[in-house]
Order: sequence, then C-alpha cells, then structure tokens
Amino acid sequence: MKISVIGGGVSGLSLALLADKLGNDVMVSDKKKLSDDVQDKLRELGISFEEGHDLAFNTDMFLLSSGIPPHAPVVLKAQNQGIPVVGELEFVLPHLDGNIIGITGTNGKSTVTTLIGHLLSEFYGKTAVGGNLGKSMADFTYDRYDYIILELSSAQLHYLKQQKNSNCKAAVITNLAPDHIDWHGCYEKYIEAKARIISLLADDGWAFVREEDIGKIGNSCPGKTTVLSWSPSARYDDNRIIMEEERAVLLEGGFEYELFKYADSPLIGRHNYENIAFSMAVIKRVSGRDFAPERAVSKLSSYKGLPHRCEFVAEIDGVKYINDSKGTNVGAVVTALNSINGNKIIILGGKGKGENYAPLAQCVKMRAKHAIVLGTEREMILNALLENDMRDVTIVNTIPEAVSEAAGIAAPGDIVLLSPACTSWDQYESYEKRGEHFRSSVLNLLEKLV
Repeated sequence: MKISVIGGGVSGLSLALLADKLGNDVMVSDKKKLSDDVQDKLRELGISFEEGHDLAFNTDMFLLSSGIPPHAPVVLKAQNQGIPVVGELEFVLPHLDGNIIGITGTNGKSTVTTLIGHLLSEFYGKTAVGGNLGKSMADFTYDRYDYIILELSSAQLHYLKQQKNSNCKAAVITNLAPDHIDWHGCYEKYIEAKARIISLLADDGWAFVREEDIGKIGNSCPGKTTVLSWSPSARYDDNRIIMEEERAVLLEGGFEYELFKYADSPLIGRHNYENIAFSMAVIKRVSGRDFAPERAVSKLSSYKGLPHRCEFVAEIDGVKYINDSKGTNVGAVVTALNSINGNKIIILGGKGKGENYAPLAQCVKMRAKHAIVLGTEREMILNALLENDMRDVTIVNTIPEAVSEAAGIAAPGDIVLLSPACTSWDQYESYEKRGEHFRSSVLNLLEKLV
C-alpha cells in the first residue's frame, strides 16, 4: 500500500518508520523543510520525502501526524479526492503489545500520565509512557510491555474511528474546559473528541471521570465509571473517589480504600490532589489484589512533578515564584489560582486560542492582588479585566519586565505566578522556552540580591 505521512515532526517520523516496517511504500510530505536529522534518517531507510504536498496525493492513504487539523487544506483536498485519511492513534493501536491506559483531559493529563507510569513501575517490571508527550506511541510498537500509558490529545482522538481495544484497561478524563477552540471549531467538537477515549475501553476496562464532566461526555460507559467527587455523601455501592478534607479514598464494591493523605503530596496546589487521586485509583483498579497502598504512597514521594506545571522556582525576600507556563488555557489558570493559597501576582498573556476571557478575569479579580499582562492577547485580556473591575493591572512587553514589575509589587508572603492562559507562540517556540525564560529571570533577580 502507498502511504503518505503528512507532517515530518517527531510523530510523523515515527509513523513513517512504523509504516515502512509494516511493508508499505511510504513517503513523508511536509509543508516546510524537514530537519537535517529527519532527512538523514529517511534517506538511510530509503523513504522518500518532499517539501510541499505536490506528490502526496499519489497514494492509497493519508496518515496524519499529531496535530494536523481537519481544516488543513491538504486534508480537505485529500478528502475531496476520496483518499482515506487516518489518524496517528488509529494506525498505531493495533500494533501495541501490552495493556493500555489512556489519559486525556484539558489540564493535568501529563501529570497523571507520568505519575501513573511512575507508580506502576513499583508493581510491574516493564512500562512505557508517551503519546502526546515524550516518545511517540509508534515508538512502543517494537517491544512488549506490561503497561503502556498514553497521554492522548484532543487532536489525536479527533481522528479515531476504531471502537474498543481489547488491551485498553483504563481511560481517564482529568477534566474538561474550553481549549483548542481554534483547532476544533467549537467547544462541542472538542468535547466530542475527548469523549472518544471511552470508546477504546475493553469489556473489562474502566473509565475515571470527574462528576461534573459526566454530563458533558454522556452515558458513554454506564456501570463502569469511577467518579471523582469532593462530596463525601456517596453511597457505598458507588464506584467513587471521594476527596475528603485531608485524604482521598476509593469506594469500590462496598469497601473503602484510602488512596493517600494530602500531606503526602509532593506537588504544589490542591488541583494536584485530584491528579494524584486519579492516578492512585487507576493503580488500584489495574493491580487488583496486588495493590499495596503503602508501596504506592512510598513511590509517590519520589515523584518530582513535571517542569512548567506549578513548578516552584525560588523564594526571594519572602516571595515565592511559581512557573506554570503550561497553563495555556483559561481553565488551567482558574484552577491554579483557586488551588494555590496566598496573595498572588499573576503574569498573563501570549498568543490566544479563541477563548472567552471573562471567566479568567472574574477569577483574577477574586484570587489575585495584581495582574501583569503581555503578548498579542494583552488588549483582549486587559479589556476583560477592566470589564470585571480589576484595576490593579500592569502592561509589559517581556517576561523579564514582568518579573521585575512583580518583584516591585510583591510583599513578603506573596506569590508571583506565571500562568499565562495563552500559548507562547507570539514570542517563544514553546511553553517550555517561555517557562525557562521566566525561571532564568527569577534566578537573575535572586543573583542581584545576593
């Protein structure tokens, strides 16, 4: 079969290598020049490639790398010509050898994915973690694993047509809030994509969903859903995670299991209690009788968290600086503001995703003493803040300026929080680069005071 892989990034290269290994006639087509490393690898394997999409349509299948939107001209043209369009997830899944745990959601999915992998390594010898972070899922098709833990984005799930996978033992939806509206076109399409993860579940698989999100995804997994709730009033015949005042417990089959105490959390923010609770509950479900809470909690203590996600940077003159550069949507910032105690000075802005900033402004008004705004969305965010009577606002042009302004405003006990509610693409190539610049700016400030 002739296969045109569209996109020559990390996932595109992995897809091309897998398609080639399966005996297909493969070419890679990208609208821009491929990196030298990718070109060298493709030449080594005899896989053709092109800049632009002139030759891509002489094919039996379009195989889309991660992130190619459905409204991309190359995709629309292929569909108009009757060329089958297949997404990364659907192509790779049949070739994965191991039990699968899939994680999606608007925020927290990377933390839950890596934490489940971290904890499962205490109970099983061979686990793999990747998908929408780290290694591409196609990289896991060359070996057998006890568990393969996959972070799945809404873009990856959008193209999924396959229903049910006999190896998918658990599916987690961490939370749902507006995001990637520019990619999907509307919030409803975004939710529809996220809900597709439930369709992957094997007959003995279980879904893990927040109570408030059940109505959004519909009755996709009746009787096989463990619900996360802050209310301790659940019946004991419910399968439910209860977030109590000081601990999280799992109600299952009429029994109560303590998952962890919040004092054991190695992560900043109350929202991370939910991430840990989901992770521990999944471990309990897939481990069954082998689950040993004390071993899991002991393993939890060595989890360091992911950079740029409510990451503590430094404390300077009694002021704590926290890097949440991965907070690229309104929901993430609202969660961070509500979860971190103390007076906060928040740094907002970047390139927008088409979101409504009114909920952000309302939360900033309630939870922050001052807002510092930058980036191409600064006027939109500023207008939303002013409309919600938030007057303590400063406009700057760069991250170092924002850090300097925040340091001048902050008092001992305050928190300076970079949580932008926007992508970084107006000034940086990634949220990681933005977070690193924030970190270095804070550390430069610290050096000047020493």
